[in-house]
Amino acid sequence: ISSAKATATTVSRCMPGTELAVVVLAGGQGRRMGGADKGLVDYRGRPLVAWVLDALAPQAGEIVISANRNLERYAATGHRVLPDTLPDFPGPLAGVLAAMRAVAAPWLLVVPCDTPHLPGDLANRLLAAARAADTPVAVAADAARTHHTCFLARTALADDLAATLARGERA
Repeated sequence: ISSAKATATTVSRCMPGTELAVVVLAGGQGRRMGGADKGLVDYRGRPLVAWVLDALAPQAGEIVISANRNLERYAATGHRVLPDTLPDFPGPLAGVLAAMRAVAAPWLLVVPCDTPHLPGDLANRLLAAARAADTPVAVAADAARTHHTCFLARTALADDLAATLARGERA
């Protein structure tokens, strides 16, 4: 699948509204954080996920949270919580797949739960980049690097993603 990169220089404006949903990935096991649930880790007096939700609320018609632990705490944010539908914690793409199948919007913005300073126009930038390149995937990037965990994808790619995961691919 080809993809576009959305950078800080993308200026085209779109109105995501109901054509775009967001999934916040909070389903990991926290191995690199001593087992802590990253989305619930305190940052400046609030859980990391709260910062992400606040940044994205004005950018999308629907936000869901992909989580496999602490489901009640995530549900207390007021957003639908989606556990992985695949066994054995196969990675973040399992959360993406669950979200692609659960939301009604044709586009899904994917962001990790531990990114408290997301741009207020991230959805607009990625949607504009995908449309300009006529591609079903757009990945966030800046002058220094590509941010592979922040991307936008067509939800119609769910079957392709399921097939990829079934083959054991995780990236």
